Amino acid sequence: MRFSLTSLLPSARKGALCLGVLALVSTCLPSPGLMAQPIRDGASSSALPSLGDGQGMSIAAERRLGDRIARDIYRDPDYLDDPVLGDYLQALWQPLLGAARDRGDVPPELAERMAWELMVSRDKRVNAFALPGGYLGVNLGLLALTDKPEELASVMAHELSHVSQRHIARMITREERMAPWMLGAMILGALAAGANSQVAGAAIAGSSAVAAQTQLNFSRDMEREADRVGFGVLTGAGFDGLGFVSMFDKMQQSSRYDDGSFPYLRSHPLTGERIADMRARVPSGPAVAAGTAPTPGAPSVAASRAGVGTSGLKLDLPRRDAPSAALGLAMPSRAQHALVSARARVLAENGPDRQRAWLTLGQGANASAGERYAAALSALRLGQRDLALDLAQRLRSVAAPEARATVDALLLDILLAPSAGGAAALPPAQAVLLGELRDQALAGTSRASALQGAQAAIATGQPQQAVSRLQAWVALHPRDAVAWQTLSRAYAVQGQTLRAIRAEAEARAAHLDYAGAADRFKAAQALPAGQRTDGMELAIVDSRRREVEALLRESVREE
Repeated sequence: MRFSLTSLLPSARKGALCLGVLALVSTCLPSPGLMAQPIRDGASSSALPSLGDGQGMSIAAERRLGDRIARDIYRDPDYLDDPVLGDYLQALWQPLLGAARDRGDVPPELAERMAWELMVSRDKRVNAFALPGGYLGVNLGLLALTDKPEELASVMAHELSHVSQRHIARMITREERMAPWMLGAMILGALAAGANSQVAGAAIAGSSAVAAQTQLNFSRDMEREADRVGFGVLTGAGFDGLGFVSMFDKMQQSSRYDDGSFPYLRSHPLTGERIADMRARVPSGPAVAAGTAPTPGAPSVAASRAGVGTSGLKLDLPRRDAPSAALGLAMPSRAQHALVSARARVLAENGPDRQRAWLTLGQGANASAGERYAAALSALRLGQRDLALDLAQRLRSVAAPEARATVDALLLDILLAPSAGGAAALPPAQAVLLGELRDQALAGTSRASALQGAQAAIATGQPQQAVSRLQAWVALHPRDAVAWQTLSRAYAVQGQTLRAIRAEAEARAAHLDYAGAADRFKAAQALPAGQRTDGMELAIVDSRRREVEALLRESVREE
């Protein structure tokens, strides 16, 4: 994400340490000075030596820092809350997080007190990053680059391991002990790294050659640790360990012609040792030659797990379907990944020339499903709604069964797009299709289906259906800002002003904007008497106002 440093500074009196931490976030680059905890490479394996002294920032302090950073990210124009992409990322994230808990990498206290929240950036550069407090960022560029779910999952497992091993907290502890002039030079290097790696290197080297080498050594150790822990998390979650290898191959090839589009390579230096270590961990026979893709059909971790066609290490690791299933999500397939990758590619591109090129490519006779999806979404973004609908319906007729929901979500995007007369003016066939997709979505269990189903219900004059679905959703997911915003719209259509304003307040609180939430709760209490007849709702508003005002006072004290 391209966040400005000044927008992330909580207070000048925090001094150099806070500046260093937020410089890290503003460039989306984990600092080279991170220190690690012992690796747990499986429940019964021996731990590697600790890289730190075990002392440092508390979990509560790290979470508070992460929340402050997240609050600014929510306001950034590059922040994207796309329910379709969000559901797909959750289908990867939840099994990974479950595996990390089972392995002991995420102990109960850490599991309970960290946010474990995914944040998506519109940035088309290839990057992912761990933030303090359990927040994980993913750029659209990374989604667009990957070809398989296990490749994307390998990066997420790596970043999750940075959080579980408390690398950021240990970095902060280390920087507290650095001389101010040395810390300032390292901050300058972190700031410059996002735009010019040569400037960054010069700034770091200029501070002290010895200090720079120390930081580099910690960076290499940190990356090795995150690789090893992340590999165990990835395979423990049921993903093919070859995802790590093929992702490393992509990054290695990209490093030869990096033009600034791969900041992940600068923040996560890819060494021959890291590549060799990952290849050795995949129980697939001889190592794959550098720069080549794994052979299709070759024995893999997935095959080993089933005890089929493999020699060497046998991994008896169960698949983690349960956490994703609880959210209405299935373990992703490559067919589904192709569509999601295409969606990310189009959403990250604002230039019409590229969108026109995708539109042309996707209409070819030999176009792949991903290319057809990109063509339909590009047509929508170019204002060619009828063409977009036609392309999406054609794709729906040939899509793999497990990818059908992703295509249906695209159809809802198209049918709900602003148009003259709205849904009421749709041709009869389109109105029938919208009704069918609405009812299907309202009966679904995923976030995208709940939100799109509610939006369709509002558009077709059935706000009560939206209210019923979203009330049930926010009861289980109270920090879903988009759900609260959509619920506010449904209440407003029904003329329930008090509830609509309360839902607006909850949406702001969900994004940690406690001042904005308190203002909306006050606005609800200040409504004319004729609009404040619901005593139960008024009691909730009063209670919630007190809660967010307490949180606001606490956040002000911390700054």
